[in-house]
Amino acid sequence: MGQIQSIEELINFLLRRRWLIILVAVIGTLGAVVFAKLQPRTFEAIAVIQIQGAQVNDTGTAAANDGGGSAQVLQTIEQQLTTREALAALIDRHNLFADQPALPLEKRLFALRSNVTFQAVDSAAGQGFGQARNISAIIITAHDGQPETAAAIANDFAQGILDQSSMGQRSRVDQNVEFFQADVTRISNSLASLEAEMTDYKTKHADSLPSLASTRRDELVSLTDDIRATTQQIAALKGEQAMIEAKQISRETDKRRLVEINAQIDVLQNQVDASNVHKQEVDAALAAMAETERVMAGYDRQMTQLQDQYTAANARLSDALTTQRLAENQQSQRFSLLERAVTPEFAIGGGKKKIAIAGALASLMAGLAIAFILDQLHPVVRTAAQMQRQLDLEPVVCIPELRKPKGPVGSAVLRMIDDPSRPIFGLPRFSVLAIAAVSVLLVMAAALG
Repeated sequence: MGQIQSIEELINFLLRRRWLIILVAVIGTLGAVVFAKLQPRTFEAIAVIQIQGAQVNDTGTAAANDGGGSAQVLQTIEQQLTTREALAALIDRHNLFADQPALPLEKRLFALRSNVTFQAVDSAAGQGFGQARNISAIIITAHDGQPETAAAIANDFAQGILDQSSMGQRSRVDQNVEFFQADVTRISNSLASLEAEMTDYKTKHADSLPSLASTRRDELVSLTDDIRATTQQIAALKGEQAMIEAKQISRETDKRRLVEINAQIDVLQNQVDASNVHKQEVDAALAAMAETERVMAGYDRQMTQLQDQYTAANARLSDALTTQRLAENQQSQRFSLLERAVTPEFAIGGGKKKIAIAGALASLMAGLAIAFILDQLHPVVRTAAQMQRQLDLEPVVCIPELRKPKGPVGSAVLRMIDDPSRPIFGLPRFSVLAIAAVSVLLVMAAALG
């Protein structure tokens, strides 16, 4: 530290530069006090909303239809309340920033967003794997320079959350019911249309339905047997006809028999022709039965899928109707105002006091630093110890500094400050000065409030 290498030299340095140190400390302290006094006070208001669980245990599907966990609902509400239009309406309702008419709207919105925070308190029950986060309370904190305005903003946001949660829940459950009712109606219409299409197809392909396969095969076998038997009868009649025609002498009875045989042959031949035509129809029906079976299998698959969808849609509709009834009876999850924001009595934190004290300490350190720098810029041998240390010469005589008297008041003040051995009010000088400095700091802190 150069020439300051002992307590005595440090004390002499402080006494020698006392006015500079005091001046810098006083100016810096006053500046810190003024700066702290000019800082706007900030008041904090808190509103608490409790999220009450459903009074009636609901199914998981109904809970899912209700819009997810409470955390997701809160996030949606918070986004709705902090939109540009909602914040602008809140500024108009409470006449915020009235003392700053030239402040642009964008800066007003940014300041309001910065002064309001939403804190979610997780539920003690926790959450299962894959489930939405559940919260038990919402803490709304609002900051403003006026205590009444801070409380009004917090309560306004709290009421907005209550209104949005009630309206949002009813809107969600109503939309769910409407959606699932429309889904059930759509699937029911699809089923009716598919049934009509299946009926029309069965009517057009009644001969080749897969359910008639065994009947058609039996019919084909019967037709084949009939054709074979009829053909045998025709062959027998033709044989008899040939025998009669082979006779050399034809009797009248033979002629009549030939006429009868020809008539029977014609009848039997017509039967064979009709049976062949019918057999071809049965063969065609059996051939088309594979395609009919494929189409009917496709219809059955569609019918099964639609029936499963119809059953699932009815189940979801039932859950949605249950949730709607719970919401109408206020027995589902709901938000309630647990603690209304009250007007704060004191500003938050000790910012002004901290600024004043920090400014006073910084000013004192700055005064010491300036005095030390000035002392180093003009090094002077002031004591016998410094001369012996720097020049290795031991002084013989030390002549004290002689000051011109400044009158009785000035002499008394100088003696009171400069004479280390002279007590003040019976106390050591430095103790009295320290007490005075602490008292000044306390008075400044009290003035800052």
